[in-house]
Amino acid sequence: MSELEGVLAVYKPAGFTSHDVVAKVRRILGMKRIGHTGTLDPQVTGVLPLCLGRATRVVEYIQELPKEYVATLRLGMSSDTEDLTGTITETVDQVHVTEEEMRAVLDSFKGVISQTPPMYSAVKVDGKRLYELAREGKTVERKSREVEIYEIEMLQMEWNGNYPDITFRALCSKGTYIRTLCVDIGRALGLPGVMVKLTRTMSAGIRANHCLTFDEIAERQASGTLKDHLIRADEAIAHLPMHTVMEEKKKAALQGQRLSSRFVAPEVKKAGHFRLYDLQGLFLGIYELEENGAIAPVKVFAQM
Repeated sequence: MSELEGVLAVYKPAGFTSHDVVAKVRRILGMKRIGHTGTLDPQVTGVLPLCLGRATRVVEYIQELPKEYVATLRLGMSSDTEDLTGTITETVDQVHVTEEEMRAVLDSFKGVISQTPPMYSAVKVDGKRLYELAREGKTVERKSREVEIYEIEMLQMEWNGNYPDITFRALCSKGTYIRTLCVDIGRALGLPGVMVKLTRTMSAGIRANHCLTFDEIAERQASGTLKDHLIRADEAIAHLPMHTVMEEKKKAALQGQRLSSRFVAPEVKKAGHFRLYDLQGLFLGIYELEENGAIAPVKVFAQM
């Protein structure tokens, strides 16, 4: 039986790390070559695309794409982990905030913002992950980085005793820490804030309704229908431009030779990676335009 190849959209349950999900699916499918497309904290649920077989070669391109989350923020308390898994470090007696104020503050975070990664995160500093240092009781200086919030909107505001729970949706660039966003939203209101719940509702254009649970993956694998649910590697990176190579240069393209751009249609004018196909629509691989104007292979997929 040929190895499965493509992108499998998994609905990650709470209590699993992204690596746990990979290990579980490896056992179900009996295959080793599986990679995930972005880390999710154990308590976070939602969309986690896995790349199977040769599709693992497109992980880096999928990771670059925007992600959407639905988060719940509680105003009036904060923790050392920025979510409820940590120790509560600050509380206030009462919170006074209106829905109008909340919507205005959320709206102010739209666009490019600067974030400082939380101590409880997988970012490496001097070869060690921040969460490892945090567990040792250490706090180190972290470099802030720019991320982009494309869309943000309030979905619900409920009162939990003296504290309001604000549920919002955010569409953002890769590397955005929603926990930190919750803290920063609270700070903008002059209040401590903590993330109560987080679900990833979309990653790389894949939504929750396209995802399978572990049980569904096992059922489809047993019935031989899992292949029908996989997203092709080239389809998963449809954000890359699409070009076609002329028949007489197809063999050269597959052999990894550099080509003149005049053998590719439409003509490649912009630097960057693109998908290359033959005249029959077969995906050959990922190629790029070099500074000298030649077309060069980055990752060849099709066989000779």
